[in-house]
Amino acid sequence: MRIGIDLGGTKIEGIAILADGTEAARMRVGTPQGDYEATVAAVAALVADIERTLDAQGTVGVGTPGAISPATGLMKNANSVVLNGRPVDADLEAALGRRVRLANDADCLALSEAVDGAAAGSSNVFGVIIGTGVGGGVVVGGRLVAGPNAITGEWGHNQLPYVGSEDEPVPACYCGRAGCVETYVSGPALERDHLMVTGIELKAYEIAARRATDEAAMRTMERYADRFARAVSAVLNILDPEVVVLGGGLSNIDWLYTRVPELWGQYVFSDRVATRLVRNHHGDASGVRGAAWLWPDSA
Repeated sequence: MRIGIDLGGTKIEGIAILADGTEAARMRVGTPQGDYEATVAAVAALVADIERTLDAQGTVGVGTPGAISPATGLMKNANSVVLNGRPVDADLEAALGRRVRLANDADCLALSEAVDGAAAGSSNVFGVIIGTGVGGGVVVGGRLVAGPNAITGEWGHNQLPYVGSEDEPVPACYCGRAGCVETYVSGPALERDHLMVTGIELKAYEIAARRATDEAAMRTMERYADRFARAVSAVLNILDPEVVVLGGGLSNIDWLYTRVPELWGQYVFSDRVATRLVRNHHGDASGVRGAAWLWPDSA
């Protein structure tokens, strides 16, 4: 049995899956706000509740909003800032009395969809989260790729390629740089672009919904699709994945799955692009399922 934990800013979700991917149990609790020790205890209690319910012990994988720094052994880059600078994996292992594997939420999405989701059977998968932020994960041969800096797939903080006058002014990013992919293709970036051009404040899903009947919304979505195509083309040129699978709030925009592949060929260094762009299969459960699959073997 594999147990996955999705450690979010407002909730902690746990799932138990069997060897064939069947879900055996699912539970969630609220995330203690601003209290690191209580958060660790909440994760441990959730695992104990799942195991007590199923009368079995499992491996534990945890999806987090950041990553463990190989240099310090401490959490970095988490938007749940109470985790930053803490030895999250070591503290969870102490609380649970066993080994724990951690990965960030984008890695968990990619792994979940590569194992038994929208990209199942593909040897080379790039998983993308496009929502409040932008993240990515890489799975090759059914295994998550992890590099020496714990940043594999972090395309959101590369600069947007082929920036032109229509992309100005180049937006500043919270990371301290400017022109990052995240500042152009996240949900807030889409909303900011529409407001800057039209003076009209709309949510991302409202802009997408108006695309077919509102010329201003159509133009905003065309700019967005072209920026997304440029951004992902850089990954295609390096990784050449069979599948790019999308998660996060903007992954629900159906039009992207036809329009972006129509555009990315002009930016990819190939005479054709056979890569498929697909929506995630497991929806909001992809993160927690991917955390469980951090243990490819259940023992």
